[in-house]
Amino acid sequence: MVSATPSLNPTVAEVTQRIRQRSSERRALYERRMADQHKRSVHRGELSCGNLAHGFAACGDTDKQQLKMMNSANLGIVSAYNDMLSAHQPYKNFPDIIKQAAQIMGSTAQFAGGVPAMCDGVTQGQPGMELSLFSRDVIAMATAVALSHNMFDAALYLGICDKIVPGLFIAAARFGHLPGIFVPGGPMESGLPNKEKARIRQLFAEGKVGRDELLEAESESYHSPGTCTFYGTANSNQLMMELMGLHLPGASFINPGTALREALTRYAAEQAIRNSEPGGEYRPFYRQIDERALVNAMVGLLASGGSTNHSLHLVAMAAAAGLTIDWDDFTALSSVVPSMTRIYPNGQADVNHFQAAGGMSLLIRELLGAGLIHGDIPTVFGTDLTAYTQEPFLENDKLAWREGPAQSLDTQVLRPVAEPFAATGGLIVLNGNLGRGVIKLSAVAQEHHVVEAPIKLFDDQNQLKAAFEAGDLDRDVIVVVRFQGPKANGMPELHNLTPFLGVLQDRGFKVALVTDGRMSGASGKVPAAIHVTPEAVNGGPLAKLRDGDVIHLNADKGELNVKVPAGEWAQRRPVMANLAHYHVGLGRELFGGFRHMAMGAEQGAGVLGGFEADDLARQTDQMHEEDA
Repeated sequence: MVSATPSLNPTVAEVTQRIRQRSSERRALYERRMADQHKRSVHRGELSCGNLAHGFAACGDTDKQQLKMMNSANLGIVSAYNDMLSAHQPYKNFPDIIKQAAQIMGSTAQFAGGVPAMCDGVTQGQPGMELSLFSRDVIAMATAVALSHNMFDAALYLGICDKIVPGLFIAAARFGHLPGIFVPGGPMESGLPNKEKARIRQLFAEGKVGRDELLEAESESYHSPGTCTFYGTANSNQLMMELMGLHLPGASFINPGTALREALTRYAAEQAIRNSEPGGEYRPFYRQIDERALVNAMVGLLASGGSTNHSLHLVAMAAAAGLTIDWDDFTALSSVVPSMTRIYPNGQADVNHFQAAGGMSLLIRELLGAGLIHGDIPTVFGTDLTAYTQEPFLENDKLAWREGPAQSLDTQVLRPVAEPFAATGGLIVLNGNLGRGVIKLSAVAQEHHVVEAPIKLFDDQNQLKAAFEAGDLDRDVIVVVRFQGPKANGMPELHNLTPFLGVLQDRGFKVALVTDGRMSGASGKVPAAIHVTPEAVNGGPLAKLRDGDVIHLNADKGELNVKVPAGEWAQRRPVMANLAHYHVGLGRELFGGFRHMAMGAEQGAGVLGGFEADDLARQTDQMHEEDA
């Protein structure tokens, strides 16, 4: 265990302080609300006899008697289980494990509710992807419904993948008076090497192999229960939860179906009971998660080359906890946080290799030792974050923790702060006359950091494949795919464009992507300016572009500009695409209200997130009206 916390890096301290200051009123109101929601003793004690009888009617006699006694904790289980998602299929048996552990502790657990869990890997390039980002807010609301019965003294959140953990987190923050532990399921064992998978995908894009060969390669890569092993949004979620102290130490990347995985799940249930008001060591979510925890998550994301999706999700997650963060915070932290990992798509290793090289215990040890994260945050483990330099193991079939490795066992995968792969983090904010966006550089070679080329405009991602096959893109080109923002069509990921753009880059052309949509958490070697805001459907600058305009993208300087004379640019009027085909079919018509209400990318690109900020604005307006 790290024996002493070194002085905090000045930039990390400065960013933390400015988040604290800008959020002060909002955070204070949030904390007051959570304190008001806290009830001493068990929460079901607030219910009438009729309410309570409904709440335990389906329980067995033992649990029924325990719930009547009012002297023990009742855990609420919220799960994203379904057996189509490989990452979530292992959750099938978790509720029974948790219930058994609770009974041994003299407490109870109930399955409070299930939340939807969609797989972006299944919906890439499909209409269903347009529901993906909005599913985050649906998950938050579904979790709120599950916990609204007021039967529970603590909650266990079972979720892993892209929008699921952020949605669960948002709800956990709004039920912040409850202690909460996030329970991971673990990654599948390694399959087809990532380099070979990428090679087959690119050959398919070029028409050099058929669909049978492609499907075989994909099946060998995604082959068993567990989280996909590349370092996309799902595994970025796990890393961030651990750095915020919401996992048990070392829980993130233990494979499913193992004795150690089951032992960690049992311990999570036991610890949630200990952390509850009846358990005697009350540790509510709202006292645990503050600006320090959010900064830890951002630093971890940058140090590991994590998913660009979190430039959206973390903003929304912070807002739910009464905190305001923005993209400038990411930029400031990126300037001092080194790139410490090479996990696909930033390298060829997968998360199992990362775990074997030292994993979370070593990453946290290094970041703590360099003063790049806050070690003094409270955690679900009942300690500060210094305990997270330990890793779990089984000793005589019992769970225990020991110090993790002090040095990397594979410096091609995980390096110390003193000898990083790059001196700065992999996420850069872009600014210019085309608006603001972000770019992930951890997998982009230095020679591709600056691209200047004529543009080819697309208003639908499906148009690009036809242009590629026709040879229209065999040149230096910056592809602009617009009308892909949250208000336009739900802001789908455009990962299916990657193989085509990768082929062009490999042919020696200067290539980049500019879009108001998203790329996958697995975005890779092609420079991609994404999340450009204001989005085109709102009359943003991308709507003023014309085919043949020249864009200058300089990732090193954080610049994104179209080279059109200022006077001409000011006179141009935005164009509007026909978006009707985005709004019907496969349930998309049900989300019209979401599209209408969606906020901009830098505000989290969802329909939730105003919370205390909206209330404070209304209070200010009311005071002004009264003064008038």
